[in-house]
Amino acid sequence: MPLNKTKTAITILGLGLGMVLSLGSQAQDDERYITLASTTSTEQSGLFDAIIPKFRDNTGIDVHVVAVGTGQAFEIARRGDADSLLVHDTAGEEQFVADGYATERRDVMVNDFVIIGPSDDPAGIGEAETVDEAFSMIAEAEAPFASRGDDSGTNRAELRLWESAGVEPNGEWYRELGSGMGPTLNTAAGMDAYVMSDRATWVAFDNRQNLDILFEGDEALFNQYGSLLLSEERHPHLKHDLAQQWHEWLVSEDGQQAIADFELKGQQLFFPNAK
Repeated sequence: MPLNKTKTAITILGLGLGMVLSLGSQAQDDERYITLASTTSTEQSGLFDAIIPKFRDNTGIDVHVVAVGTGQAFEIARRGDADSLLVHDTAGEEQFVADGYATERRDVMVNDFVIIGPSDDPAGIGEAETVDEAFSMIAEAEAPFASRGDDSGTNRAELRLWESAGVEPNGEWYRELGSGMGPTLNTAAGMDAYVMSDRATWVAFDNRQNLDILFEGDEALFNQYGSLLLSEERHPHLKHDLAQQWHEWLVSEDGQQAIADFELKGQQLFFPNAK
């Protein structure tokens, strides 16, 4: 083969090899992500938009969020369809570890639930001294109440509060919607109903119409979020090394500061409390 053709062939071969190596490197970069099953409150509030870029800048790992109710997030993780889990049902999380689906649970942050309703407050819960009393007053007045009814962390907490108040909610006044927090707030606004929401989603919610926060501050409305390391024995195919970096970053000084720095409409929505 003539020398110039040989050089051309070598050049083309070199370019081709370079492209292959480049594409291979790009593929490796593209694979540096985890799938996180988490709650609608963390997604809809904008928290992840604020903290994930900081984690990615620090580690080179991206986080793809699947935002669903806590019960659905547990199920996704139980099937092995997520690498990591960040939810807000401490009892359910501890059971998830006890059942062998996760090896560790850590407190990450806290906010609170609030009881919202029509500003004229037909059940009078603004005068209640405890959340149990507020829920009892709603039931006695048979005032419309919009429940998520979706096995989310918020829904689970709401049902525990009805039980604590000695009320079994039923009848036409109690509407189980089977929807996320945002759609449930929209429905409550449309029907002038009472509703329980995490504060972060309420602050982010704009279609308030006649709704206001009517009861808050009871320690029973404390809302703890936890991160879980999923079991490598149960699901060896998951990206456990990358997920552990996310888990450890969340409770690190940098992660906790990123959570504390997140504000919406001038309000801090989540308060770091790693343990």
